[in-house]
Amino acid sequence: MRYKPGHKEEKRKELLKASGAVVKANGFAATGVDALMQAAGVTSGAFYSHFSSKTELLKALIESELLTSREMWAGNPHETAEDWLSFELDRYLSPGHAKHPEAGCILPSLAAEISRADDSVRELFEKELLKGQQVLAQRLGSDELAWSFLCQLVGAILLARTMPGEAMQRSIIEASKHFLKDAIARLSDKSDEALPVRRKRNLRRTTASK
Repeated sequence: MRYKPGHKEEKRKELLKASGAVVKANGFAATGVDALMQAAGVTSGAFYSHFSSKTELLKALIESELLTSREMWAGNPHETAEDWLSFELDRYLSPGHAKHPEAGCILPSLAAEISRADDSVRELFEKELLKGQQVLAQRLGSDELAWSFLCQLVGAILLARTMPGEAMQRSIIEASKHFLKDAIARLSDKSDEALPVRRKRNLRRTTASK
């Protein structure tokens, strides 16, 4: 049977989407190839026509899932930093995200497993995560702030998922949301206050050099 151009790439994307949902819900190491391909509606033999090993699948999932995150951040429709931030916090820090890992971010679900993977997986993860961190840094105006923002988001969802009751999940999520908004607002105010000081210092340097 002949397939139209692009068929294999489309099928690979379908496999990654289905596999990603399963491993984010059940874990990567605990899920076998048969279960992954069953979720995708194909035979286990189809797996090896797209991936040479389960490790290669993990790498492909990392690339695919983190690309999706970057596209969501880049596609945020708001222009001002405050509106952009509120939109992202409401989207990520939500009870729905805590309840449905299969539809959410890869970081709270698989970061622990990736930390135990071989160097090639961790190096790929670092490279792809840095791309996302740079998107955040451009919006927040600071590399350090971007890392803090990202860690707080992931940690809040991870901790919320450990709670058996919805009330406690909501408390963790809302507390994290308020903390991030307040922390970033305070840091922004400090940056604005420091700006005239930096200008004065530059002016003194310029005057002294004449």
